[in-house]
Amino acid sequence: MAKKPNTPPTGNCSFCGAPLSEVEMIFSGSDGAHICNNCIEQGHEIVAEQMGPQPGASARASKKTSVKPLAPLAELPKPRQIKEMLDSWVIGQDEAKRYLAVAVYNHYKRLHHKNGSGAGSGSSSGSGEVEIDKSNIVMVGPTGTGKTLLARTIAKMLKVPFTIVDATALTEAGYVGEDVEGILTRLLQAADYDVEAAERGIIFIDEIDKIARKNSNPSITRDVSGEGVQQALLKILEGAVVNVAPEGGRKHPDQKYIKLDTTGILFICGGAFDGIERVIANRLGTQAIGYGKGGGTQIDRENLLQYVTPQDLKSFGLIPELVGRLPVLTYLKPLDKTALRSILTEPKNAITRQYESLFAMDGVRLTFEPDALDYIVDKAVEYKLGARGLRSICETIMMESMYETPGDSERQAIAVTLQFARRQLENNDLGLLKVS
Repeated sequence: MAKKPNTPPTGNCSFCGAPLSEVEMIFSGSDGAHICNNCIEQGHEIVAEQMGPQPGASARASKKTSVKPLAPLAELPKPRQIKEMLDSWVIGQDEAKRYLAVAVYNHYKRLHHKNGSGAGSGSSSGSGEVEIDKSNIVMVGPTGTGKTLLARTIAKMLKVPFTIVDATALTEAGYVGEDVEGILTRLLQAADYDVEAAERGIIFIDEIDKIARKNSNPSITRDVSGEGVQQALLKILEGAVVNVAPEGGRKHPDQKYIKLDTTGILFICGGAFDGIERVIANRLGTQAIGYGKGGGTQIDRENLLQYVTPQDLKSFGLIPELVGRLPVLTYLKPLDKTALRSILTEPKNAITRQYESLFAMDGVRLTFEPDALDYIVDKAVEYKLGARGLRSICETIMMESMYETPGDSERQAIAVTLQFARRQLENNDLGLLKVS
């Protein structure tokens, strides 16, 4: 007779001899035989290997088979090809696109080199003995310039697992918020719980500037959502074997973990770093408005971010250890009127095309007159919200039409004119959008 469920089994496993203290659980049979969870798992693997996949297999096991292996190096898109694909979705920001394209391509090559499949892994120069470090990248740029859009666009063309996380929700372990290891859980989920695939993935950490400490001096108090998070990120960025909770959530002693090696994971960070222009201006010996001193070198006061250095990130509030683990630094330019005008109409997912598709689903042909588009751009510049301001303004202009048009069989075409756009904005209070 089998033991009752509430009665813990005693004795060792009848198959491997392991005691209960060395395994997670032991099951007892009616004749006194015992079997541990490890032997059950090994037996399941043997049966699955001999008989092949069976109906009713777990969803997680089926997901693992869907993960694609690493593509051959010859089939990988080259940096120029990656940038060309980015150009079709994102307007401008050529400098940042080049840095991203090179970083992603080198990440692919590093994975092949690690596997010993690189073209030069066995050359006479001894490259097979060279260990290529990953080049984590940080992008600095004002809000609405395309940092997150670049990351999402990269995700569409990658052959490795990719995830985007927000640094604002991170805190030290044990405090209210999300543990730093939680970003690895999201990558593991993006890889369909395939550990090998997750260990060659890419993580984009957005709003990295929000975990900066308030000043460059070491904090004398506990900073659980700033400096403390930076300290916790160090080992993950550098490369370490981390215990990851497969379902996320807080850690507890009885929880099962998956070991994930972050050595092969590429980290791309992005942040607005609001106010870093003053740090750059002080370092250059000039003010945020004006020109440089000495040497006849003229400083472009309209785009001080192009002069950003790792030292500026340290002065802003990132600890030196974290800055050292983000060796590639690039910037995104503020969007001018020409770029904003192009964003409205040129990309594959242009804002105007999105609204045209929405109205087309109701059988209505929507058009935007050039004067109306120019007016929208002027307002976006006034509100200082970049590309995000374009969507907010368009949503306000089109709200009444989107409410009235569905179900109205008499409306077959709508033209957004300058007068219509101005009237809609004047009838709505957009003052909350403006950034001082």
